[in-house]
Amino acid sequence: MKNLKLLSIILLIIFSSTAVEAQIKKIDVTNSSIIWTGKKITGQHEGTIKFKEGTLTFKNNKVVGGSFIADMTTLNNTDQTGSSKAKLEGHLKSDDFFGVYNFDTALLNFKTVTDKGNNNYTIIANLTIKGQTHPIIFEFAVNNNTATADLKVDRTKYDIRYGSGSFFDDLGDKTIYDQFDLKVNLVF
Repeated sequence: MKNLKLLSIILLIIFSSTAVEAQIKKIDVTNSSIIWTGKKITGQHEGTIKFKEGTLTFKNNKVVGGSFIADMTTLNNTDQTGSSKAKLEGHLKSDDFFGVYNFDTALLNFKTVTDKGNNNYTIIANLTIKGQTHPIIFEFAVNNNTATADLKVDRTKYDIRYGSGSFFDDLGDKTIYDQFDLKVNLVF
């Protein structure tokens, strides 16, 4: 009986010390940001999109997961003003681009997290834009209660083909590059 009690205590100590629960941290949507850059033959445009919500999952102080929702209705152009700004924002929100009236959010869900050391990770995630989901790979860095990532997104995978030289001939200087960039800054 004494040995059984001792064995039970040892097993309890082993299992309680190895069973580390995941810690879910919500992002601060007010202080987190998404900055987009879209390029074309004759220049580029930049702007922002706000987060609706998001979480990072940690285990043993290491990132093991993440899930984010971007509010596509907040798509904003920051390099123009007045009617030019309003025209570009309206066009980007239209069905030619992001169709935000039918698809008001975009989703990113981490699928695989590879720890590269020093709080740097390679992430394979599913990105959903306009109801279409495709994998995306990017680098992710954590520093205390912040994290950063730079993503390159091929818009044509999400049926955003307006002005794409990959799908339309003779666009000349009206060609818009297929890839756009997202610079993500998270605060949690």
